[in-house]
Amino acid sequence: MQATISHLGYLPTPVARLATSPQTLDGFLKLSALFETTTLAPLARETVILTMATRNDCHICIAMHTRTLTTLDADPALIEALRTQKPLPAPELEAVRLFTLEVLATAGDVSPDALDAFLGHGYTQQNALEVVLGIGTYTISTLANRLTGAPVDDQLQAFA
Repeated sequence: MQATISHLGYLPTPVARLATSPQTLDGFLKLSALFETTTLAPLARETVILTMATRNDCHICIAMHTRTLTTLDADPALIEALRTQKPLPAPELEAVRLFTLEVLATAGDVSPDALDAFLGHGYTQQNALEVVLGIGTYTISTLANRLTGAPVDDQLQAFA
């Protein structure tokens, strides 16, 4: 939890609530750190995360990752499209969003056409597996936040 405080400047309520299961908190933090080291570009990673957050209706994740996208100077139209589950204005990021949804819808049994569509935007087989890592990581986060009723912290209200 100290690393989270050092990174964000405060302890988010969802992290504190997740700490009631130290193994779950540790797993999420380790997986999140691993996901950040993938070869996916930051905007592609955030596309996976916000796709998961909106799909699972996790208000805290939506706010937190809207802030992250804002910090990355992401196009406001991209942020709005992600938040409203609409097609993205950037085709390469739309490919990530659609692939993420396809992996979820098929429990990983994506069709060759769906994989080819993803790869056709310059992504790799490694990136496809990195999307799976992001899905797993943010399944933990979004479901735990909903299960514990984690609120949107004051520091994120502007992005809620």
